[in-house]
Amino acid sequence: MGQAELLGLIMATATADFDVRKSDSLGLRIQHTLHANPILGPLAVLLVAIIAFSIVNGRFFTATNLSLVLQQVTVIATLALGQTLIILTAGIDLSAGAIAVFSSILMATFCVDAGVPGIIALLLGFACGTAMGALNGFLVTRIKLPPFIVTLGTLTIFFSLNSVVSNSETIRGSDMPSLMTWTGDSIPIGNFRLTYGSIIMLLLFGFFFYALRSTAWGKHVYATGDDAEAARLAGIRTNRVLFSVYTVAGLLYAIGGWILIGRLASASPNVGVEYNLDSITAVVLGGTSLFGGRGAVIGTLVGALIVGVFRNGLQLGGVEVVWQGFAIGLLVLIAVSLDQWIRKVKT
Repeated sequence: MGQAELLGLIMATATADFDVRKSDSLGLRIQHTLHANPILGPLAVLLVAIIAFSIVNGRFFTATNLSLVLQQVTVIATLALGQTLIILTAGIDLSAGAIAVFSSILMATFCVDAGVPGIIALLLGFACGTAMGALNGFLVTRIKLPPFIVTLGTLTIFFSLNSVVSNSETIRGSDMPSLMTWTGDSIPIGNFRLTYGSIIMLLLFGFFFYALRSTAWGKHVYATGDDAEAARLAGIRTNRVLFSVYTVAGLLYAIGGWILIGRLASASPNVGVEYNLDSITAVVLGGTSLFGGRGAVIGTLVGALIVGVFRNGLQLGGVEVVWQGFAIGLLVLIAVSLDQWIRKVKT
């Protein structure tokens, strides 16, 4: 081989090596960026989905349809907020939907069958939802049972009690005080209709965004999820943190139950079967790690909107329901895979 050919081979090898290193560097930069800002990925997915569905069907980006999307995701987003608190501590709650539906049935039953005034029935429903969440927290922190097993068991218990209390019958909204269905009323903003339930949901997200970022409790939630043993050695009472998280989540689920009554204009024991998985889906798509310690409630809101946008957009596009579920499931797998990749970042 001549000197010119040898020099050319060396130059080609160096160029190829530089391209590989440049590609690796780009991948690392993306990995570090997503690790530092988990919200960026979900936001990009949401924006791309909105643009794509707007192109596919002109009706998608109308004020009327967008208000419908927000109404459809309000209950799921509220449940997903409570689910986020639990997943941030590396736990999971399979009873979210069951608590929400059972709370709604209890509220309606207090009003209609027991003749309790609306505001008292509402507060009793919130107390019952909080107690159900506290039961989950007690079993996780005191009995030391895995969150998956605990909430799988209480899922069955609460749904069974739900059927017993309601006799598997729907309670009509017209039989309840107006306060119970008030969350379904809306404020017209042009052709856009913003329900009071959606306003409550957004206020809750704003409150917990502040609580997790700016309070000692929020910092303890993240620390417990990131490394419970290290948090305990640092003086954080991790069991107390976990118990508070499950209890607060129970209250949020009960509020979701109230919003559900307004959404349906009734209290039905036959809904909510898919709410557990939908709430987890919203959390995962929003960039919160299933391994705990990383994520934000704003990401969960974006994740819930992604689910709503995809289902609504695919429906307007004439896609069958089975393929809508397929698309959401595929998104979840991609999100979890991305989370695994991001967690491998070297700091």
